[in-house]
Amino acid sequence: MEISAPSYRSLAAYRHCIERVAAAWPHFLITRTDRLRHGDESEKVAEAILEDLLTGVLDWSKGDLAYQIDFADIVLSRNLAKYLVIEVKRPGSLHPGRPAFDRAIEQVRRYADQQKVPLVAVSDGRFLYAGDVARGGRTDRIFVDLSASEPPHSLWWLSMHGIYRPCEEAVSWPLTPESEPCAGEVPGGEQLFHPKYALPASCFAYVGDANEPSTWKLPYRLADGRTDEKRLPKAIQALLSNYRGAKVGGIPEQHLRDVLVRLAQAAEAAGRMPRNANDAAPVYRQLALVLEQLAQGA
Repeated sequence: MEISAPSYRSLAAYRHCIERVAAAWPHFLITRTDRLRHGDESEKVAEAILEDLLTGVLDWSKGDLAYQIDFADIVLSRNLAKYLVIEVKRPGSLHPGRPAFDRAIEQVRRYADQQKVPLVAVSDGRFLYAGDVARGGRTDRIFVDLSASEPPHSLWWLSMHGIYRPCEEAVSWPLTPESEPCAGEVPGGEQLFHPKYALPASCFAYVGDANEPSTWKLPYRLADGRTDEKRLPKAIQALLSNYRGAKVGGIPEQHLRDVLVRLAQAAEAAGRMPRNANDAAPVYRQLALVLEQLAQGA
């Protein structure tokens, strides 16, 4: 059976975007290299690179970029609607391992939650990550190396006509969670921790408001980004034991499915789900069954 292409690829806006990105990319690379020629540049240089990307490669105007709005480095908006909050780091300061980005993303997510903006991004002028923050979690949208010789088509999801669409082909994170930050990495600013668990927001399966640790529920990751294999089954059981309730531990019912999927992904990565382990624990077998039921009812 022939598999049809994703629906967005048939859009004229998508085709025009890809053509624009391909045409502008060589000049963008030259300009980016020129901006970085001195070495040890400041965050302002990374901001300039991102402005080149958004207004020269993509289709935003310079007036769509606002700087230093309620502590946010860049807010991307048009016609009063805010689409994206970007945290900018000094060039070369972000190692592409997930924990390094998580710290910066936690910072920008707090600004986004305060301003009610659905997308966040972080970049040091080379690596650019963007994700959707909704339903108590975060979904990866793109991860791009801005020094790549080939123009990344995934930039469509940050274009004027792609940014408001649900992402159909989110890019997987390219490196393992255990990747270590390089020497001289600049952390993502002041980090907020849960008063009881002493963990940041990225370690919880549900985050109601990144600025309010009291809304963070079900810790399941360690501070370094790895799955906490002691807390993970407890988090799953805390949901499944009261699965049909209107609220479970302060989590709205409409968000339960997303939280379960998030925990299942962690269990899958840890090799705990039944299809990965013949001797899977009952809690993981129950989780697999519930997810199958949800899939049938979708």
